[in-house]
Amino acid sequence: MKMKQWNMAGKCGVLLLALSLSAFLHLQAQPGWTQKAAKSVFTLKTFGADGSLLGSSNGFFISDSGDALSSYAPFAGAVRAVVIDASGKELPVECMLGANEMYDVAKFRVNGRKIQALTVASGNAANGQQAWLIPYSVKKADPIGGTVEKAETFHQSYAYYTVTMQMPENAIGCPLMNDNGEAIGIMQQPAQAGAATSYAVGARFAADLKITGLSLNDAALQKTGIKLALPDNIEEAQLMLYMANSQMDSTAYARLIDDFVTKFPQADDGYVYRAQMHLNGLRFADAAKDMEEAISRCATKDNAHFQYARMIYQKELYQSSAPYPAWNLDKAIEEVQAAIDMKPLPAYEHLKAQILFTQQKYDDALALFQKLNSSELKGAEVYYETARCYEMKGDTTQMLALLDSAVNVHSKPYLKEAAPYIWARAMARTSTGKYRLAVQDLNEYEKLIATGLNANFYYIREQAEMGGRQFQQALDDITKATQLEPENPMYFAEKSSVEARVGMYDAAATSARECIRLAPNDSDGYLFLGLALCQKGNKKDGLEQLQKAKDMGNSQADALIARYR
Repeated sequence: MKMKQWNMAGKCGVLLLALSLSAFLHLQAQPGWTQKAAKSVFTLKTFGADGSLLGSSNGFFISDSGDALSSYAPFAGAVRAVVIDASGKELPVECMLGANEMYDVAKFRVNGRKIQALTVASGNAANGQQAWLIPYSVKKADPIGGTVEKAETFHQSYAYYTVTMQMPENAIGCPLMNDNGEAIGIMQQPAQAGAATSYAVGARFAADLKITGLSLNDAALQKTGIKLALPDNIEEAQLMLYMANSQMDSTAYARLIDDFVTKFPQADDGYVYRAQMHLNGLRFADAAKDMEEAISRCATKDNAHFQYARMIYQKELYQSSAPYPAWNLDKAIEEVQAAIDMKPLPAYEHLKAQILFTQQKYDDALALFQKLNSSELKGAEVYYETARCYEMKGDTTQMLALLDSAVNVHSKPYLKEAAPYIWARAMARTSTGKYRLAVQDLNEYEKLIATGLNANFYYIREQAEMGGRQFQQALDDITKATQLEPENPMYFAEKSSVEARVGMYDAAATSARECIRLAPNDSDGYLFLGLALCQKGNKKDGLEQLQKAKDMGNSQADALIARYR
């Protein structure tokens, strides 16, 4: 009996000893850095626009400035996020630094101090290498050991790990570490709960994510409402600022501009974009304050003066109905002259010439435009602007010669860039009686703007064709105008006039009646109906219609009545 008791006691003691030894060996097997590393691990929580919890994961810090890695999935649709660190402190997520939806990783920055960060391994772990999962814990962490079963290369140099390890359900986003205490991976969603095999995407891949000027077009980043960080490179940041103007709502855009000014206080871009935003909102004093700050703080003061001058000029051109006494064209000249005095660039002199032209100082503007025609700005636009000066001075010969130069900058077959200058020459040729040449230009213009032409274009070309006695083309064009705008009485009146001119009296009468139907109180329909009837030989009814036109105040009716009476 005693022997049996001893045997049982002995067996229990051996079992307890074995368990104690196992636990001891387990503790001994854990590297000494694991508890320190656990201070870098956190829980991530994201929230939707209504304030409700949207998603959660884990993650870890990779810099003492608050840069961190985690899963991407919780960020989709989120407008706010926080992390809860190993001490239980809640830190707000400040901005996104990158994301990849395919590999479910995100890089972001939190707003916090005294952050404990992990070092990301510079190389990939090898097959068979020991690895450790460091879970999130506000107490003592319990690392889980495993072995790298497979390290598959993706994107040329990064590793995707298959690890012999049973991962807890709440460990997604936690770091996978090597024996040196470096982060080699970010734990991923397991294939199934309790599986003996786990997966991790290379931490270096996530750490290398960065924001560029084109990140606004990144599909993953577009799905989150958390703001993007500005690129560290100023050229990339300038590109982002440019693209944001058309892609962001006004609140997010204003916030991005403020971030740019804070990050790059000596670059004028942020002040200019913010001033332009104020200008669009008719907040002229705020715009002036920004531009004066740009001139005061920025390294490129000449450009700041130039941008200020251009802003004032644009306001005076397009928003003159909104008064702001501190701004006028004289102030614009003052600012652009300050820029020229610092650096006499052709672009600055070009703006000055444009302002002088708007001030109707045509001789001064002409002198500058002629100078620019010998500069790097020589081209279609400056030729056109020089032509406009000659037009204002009444010199149509020089005007047409310079418009020829503007068009000749472009070669056939013309591209759309030539269209404004071809149109300008067509209008100038029409105004100087060169109708057939004008029609040639309008035909070229039609080829370039084939799908965007309206009824007014065909009416304008019909007028030139009539001037050049190209009657069939004129009739075709005015017919096209009535088809494009069948409710416009002016086009039917013109159509009736052309039809009467070429002897199509029945058609002219029909067009005139349509004009009367659309505008019974307009005299033109009665005038052209009367003309068509008289020319057809029906003077009685024709004179009756002409009298109606006269009674309605039409000045042409008297001469026609005298002719056919």
